[in-house]
Amino acid sequence: MSTAVITLNKGRRAHLERLLEGLGRGTSPEACIVVEIGGDAAPLPAREFPVERVPFPHSGLPLAAARNAGRRAARAGTLIFLDVDCIPSAGLVAGLSRAVAEQDGLICCEIGYLPVGAVTDGWREADLDRLGHPHPVRTFPPPGTVAPAPQAGLFWSLAFAVRAATYDRIGGFDEAFSGYGAEDTDLAFRAAAAGVPILFLGGPRAYHQHHPGYDPPLQHFRDIVANAARFHARHGLWPMDGWLDGFAALGLIAADRSNGLVILRDPTPEEMAAARLPDDRPF
Repeated sequence: MSTAVITLNKGRRAHLERLLEGLGRGTSPEACIVVEIGGDAAPLPAREFPVERVPFPHSGLPLAAARNAGRRAARAGTLIFLDVDCIPSAGLVAGLSRAVAEQDGLICCEIGYLPVGAVTDGWREADLDRLGHPHPVRTFPPPGTVAPAPQAGLFWSLAFAVRAATYDRIGGFDEAFSGYGAEDTDLAFRAAAAGVPILFLGGPRAYHQHHPGYDPPLQHFRDIVANAARFHARHGLWPMDGWLDGFAALGLIAADRSNGLVILRDPTPEEMAAARLPDDRPF
């Protein structure tokens, strides 16, 4: 099957160019679809594969709708969704494409989270592999093997592959999830309910380029609360519960969620600044 890579861009031009550079160093996809949420129309460097840009200007971060727009633009049997912050290893496209051809599921690869300053001009994959921190709660199988994820909630949309027909059968991302949060967990839960497994591929990695992070992510406070309530209404449990606990500890929402989420106030600029992670924290 042919393969298309889909990524979303909003203000991450340098990260996007490194993603495209990484794709060019390995087995190239038939196309890379770049959904431009922020309106960037400046020319990109020529690559070994077609790069199609899909204008999708939006003031917020409509992740579900933007990913679906990327899927509609793709004309390939295999879809690889890659976060714009991720640099693919040379074997990532080939490895995920092969896994999707052999197994019908949502297939995630391992992410190496890079510290600040790790990626410079002339970067080498061996350095990224050495510096990338694995996520502490996701354990991947040996290289070249595919294993079921311990639970659907461990699915992540940073880097995953799926057959286009399967994506369509699941219904894609639910655009009722507006902005940031829970849209990927909802996709995984709906996939599992439809008999589509969540799988982890060992071996090829993607390397997550550093950007400022927040814990809890107060910059997405309203989106997270709204999407958590939507997820709970559908699936009967609270997603992002660690973040919700963090909001409650700050007095932003009521601690008792038995009757739903009650917003008490919005975070202050001072709280936002205090939640910013130090640059030496990869996640």
